[in-house]
Amino acid sequence: MLKTLLGQVKEYERDTILTPIFTALEVVMEVIIPFITASIIDKGLNTGNMQNVFIYGGIMLIAAFMSLAFGVLAGKYGASASSGFAANLRAAMYRNIQTFSFSNIDKFSAAGLITHMTTDVTNVQNAFQMILRIAVRAPLTLIFSMVACLIISPKLSSVFLVAVVVLAIVLFTIIGKVTGLFKIMFEKYDDLNEDVKENVSAIRVVKAFVREDYEDEKFKKTAGSVYKTAVKAESILAFNNPVMMLVIYGCIIAISWLGAKTIVGGELTTGQLTSMFSYVMSILMSLMMLSMIFVMLTMSIASANRIAAVLEETPDINDPENPVTEIPDGSIDFNDVSFSYKQGSGDSTLKGIDLHIKSGETIGIIGGTGCGKSTLVSLISRLYDVDSGSVCVGGRDVREYNMEELRNKVAVVLQKNVLFSGTIYENLRWGNENATDEECIEACKNACADEFIQGFPKGYDTYIEQGGSNVSGGQKQRLCIARALLKKPKVLILDDSTSAVDTATDASIRKMFAEKIPDTTKLIITQRVTGIMDADRILVLDNGTINGIGTHEELLKTNAVYREIYEAQTKGGGDFDEA
Repeated sequence: MLKTLLGQVKEYERDTILTPIFTALEVVMEVIIPFITASIIDKGLNTGNMQNVFIYGGIMLIAAFMSLAFGVLAGKYGASASSGFAANLRAAMYRNIQTFSFSNIDKFSAAGLITHMTTDVTNVQNAFQMILRIAVRAPLTLIFSMVACLIISPKLSSVFLVAVVVLAIVLFTIIGKVTGLFKIMFEKYDDLNEDVKENVSAIRVVKAFVREDYEDEKFKKTAGSVYKTAVKAESILAFNNPVMMLVIYGCIIAISWLGAKTIVGGELTTGQLTSMFSYVMSILMSLMMLSMIFVMLTMSIASANRIAAVLEETPDINDPENPVTEIPDGSIDFNDVSFSYKQGSGDSTLKGIDLHIKSGETIGIIGGTGCGKSTLVSLISRLYDVDSGSVCVGGRDVREYNMEELRNKVAVVLQKNVLFSGTIYENLRWGNENATDEECIEACKNACADEFIQGFPKGYDTYIEQGGSNVSGGQKQRLCIARALLKKPKVLILDDSTSAVDTATDASIRKMFAEKIPDTTKLIITQRVTGIMDADRILVLDNGTINGIGTHEELLKTNAVYREIYEAQTKGGGDFDEA
């Protein structure tokens, strides 16, 4: 885990090294100052030698300015190193997430990944900066001050040993109790973010069903769970400060009493006792800072482990060693394919799929909800890998292809496809970043989108809000179809992607497919029989298996499931899932 995280320091390695160096120099200057103070008192004020006062006073001013300069430099480089480290962590996680297959993403919730890249990285950033500065400053100050105290009075220095033992026992007891609580707390943050994400993204549904109070109560419950865990952890941590203050004041009282006796006995000068008090405060403040470091590290360890889990996650789906980069045609073969989302669970989503599609064919896919329609087409572009059997495109197993090339030639249009914030032109060029304006307009005409786009005041320069919230569902689907057409794919998959358009527009789009892209293999998943009646063949899926395949007329005669769907939609007008 540590190696994984430190690998992200990269170009900030220089700042990371300079920070503790300047911190150490700052500490050296601070430790020298009490020695100089003792000389001012003993060799200047007590003897009435003002020349020594000015000399040692000047030296002390120089040391103080040097300490200030080193502190400023340490702060500057520390801020640069920690902020750069955090930026690299976020970039590395984001970059790795882009390589994840769907099965990898399933391991981390979207809200969890947001927490990883925000709260967790901030915790690690703070801990990193604290390690660079305070974790260097506190031990050095402690060691140098202890050495100075031992030089001045070994007898009084024994007081610190008792303080260190007491604080160490308390500190490790606290850390042992709160480590597990922080891990639980960050997991609850994931749940909290999930609630917020779900509510905001579905705010129209919440308002339509007047469920604001319900959502509010659900959020309060989740937030309350975070609150209880945080309070429990912080309540244990709260013991740290009182114990620290008790030890500090105990040390001051003990040294004052013992110091007064040593001065009376002539074992110690007034200046030495004064500098001793300075070192006492430095030692105790160092112990306090060390306790803060341990507390911060306790919090950040849980975050660091979560970040490392994302960085170390390897994609389940990778390019082969020598990938094929040319897809000859859009033929598709499913050879005895079985697939489950959880391998080894015995609960297969698809079972024994044997299907062979010629290049340029139009295949309709229909079936009840949850029968495996979307899963089937996800295997073609290798969003998932099969458990057994093989899926071939252009006569070759999809696992042999370069994934970027495969997904460029297998275009998918989903029912809930996403538009991104930006102009219509910018959204369309997700399909082909080099597409000309004319190519974009032609694709939109073929997708029956040009007419409504021309109705916007700014036409193709109209700004699309995040998620496409300022266009209708049907408009969004047609823009997504146009975007897919710009890829000039060998295989075009429409996963219920015309569900929000009227039947006349649906028919126009299908007519365009037949006329404009006859050589492209077209797979059309739909809930409407009318959308696939003119397909070359229709595939009926039922419970993850092929229940029937043939033309519309053939299936009406031979397939009971298809016939029930057809009759439910054309005669009863009902939902075929209830047929």
